[in-house]
Amino acid sequence: MTYLLSQSVSIANHFIAELRDAQIQQDSMRFRRNMERLGEIFAYEISKGLKYTETEFETSLGTSSIPILDELPILATILRAGLPLHQGLLNFFDKADSAFISAYRKTSKSGSIEVEMEYVSSPSLTNKIVIIADPMLATGLSMVMCCKELIRKYKIKELHIVSIIASTEGLAHVKANLPQAKLWIGAIDEEMTSKAYIVPGLGDAGDLAFGIKE
Repeated sequence: MTYLLSQSVSIANHFIAELRDAQIQQDSMRFRRNMERLGEIFAYEISKGLKYTETEFETSLGTSSIPILDELPILATILRAGLPLHQGLLNFFDKADSAFISAYRKTSKSGSIEVEMEYVSSPSLTNKIVIIADPMLATGLSMVMCCKELIRKYKIKELHIVSIIASTEGLAHVKANLPQAKLWIGAIDEEMTSKAYIVPGLGDAGDLAFGIKE
């Protein structure tokens, strides 16, 4: 299943537009906040498909019956660009546990793009709902590698992948390699550069959020 935010008109499109705007991008705090806001919207949309149990609560004047979430998902993110998006998800699933993955792209001597994964810091994901966030789904290599490592180690019950912007190539790669995953995407762009940046995309999300890395 793929859910695309930009298919319907909503305030989410406004936040995506600001993320893309080169002038607004100069304000890194606003850039991070817009990613966080989109994380909140994704959390709300994902929550609609989770399981709930009708629960009674005492008020000062009587009782009220309200559907309450059966279990919280575990929120995973790929460092460092995914942190503001992760925070948005955590704002809504505010009692959820978190997992963090260090992975980065590098260019091999032959010129091909490879992914290096350094570590995973995570609670047990066995029989859990997992939401993994990375703002840009370019080649899809990092996401597939990270998810496959989690699946190798844990018996995940349900996997959700959240990205703000995906390339058509990256989306196809993830679908082919992680058919069990539910994909939540802000917008889809058709092109990529030779260095695997999405076009028009928005640039390097990590640099825009936290400063240019060496």
